[in-house]
Amino acid sequence: MAFDVCNLDIFAHMKRTLVIVIHPDLSASKVNKRWLEELSKHNDRYLVHDLHKRYPDGKIDVQAEQKLIESHDQIIFQFPFYWFNCPPLFKTWLDDVLTYGWAYGSKSGYKMQGRKVALAISAGIDKHEYEAGAKYKYTLEQLTAPFELSFEYVHADYRPLFAFYGAEFHATPERIEESTAAYMTFMESF
Repeated sequence: MAFDVCNLDIFAHMKRTLVIVIHPDLSASKVNKRWLEELSKHNDRYLVHDLHKRYPDGKIDVQAEQKLIESHDQIIFQFPFYWFNCPPLFKTWLDDVLTYGWAYGSKSGYKMQGRKVALAISAGIDKHEYEAGAKYKYTLEQLTAPFELSFEYVHADYRPLFAFYGAEFHATPERIEESTAAYMTFMESF
């Protein structure tokens, strides 16, 4: 089927949310994999970009990633939270893609300015463990503050995160389905 200019023009003006997935083993995932299955039902609204699939060698195509960001006004970074941080490929992506002159530091920079950015996280530990006085002392929002600061530094519109807690021990099919419905509500309100 051929596309005419009118169809491309309509498509160009559609707002789709870019979902950058950073999961080192989606085949073994319960939560992230289910979220992606649900997103795949709505390809007209969400573009899923799997970094581990795209860059199995860990070498990021910086220009391709920057163009992808520039073509979306809303970006979700979806990943499992372990060792109180993101997967290493996400850190590599941040270091490589958010460059001086593109993401910050010059009049022509700040290409992420005004773009809505949020995190969608699956955390292995239960929510009550992420509190002052609890085992891990800090909330997930506190532990992800460096992401908030990084995205604010490049003038992105950082939004509150979405999280599934208890993925390690309490990811029952019922809880995963509840989280999937909540995730889709989060995505639609983004």
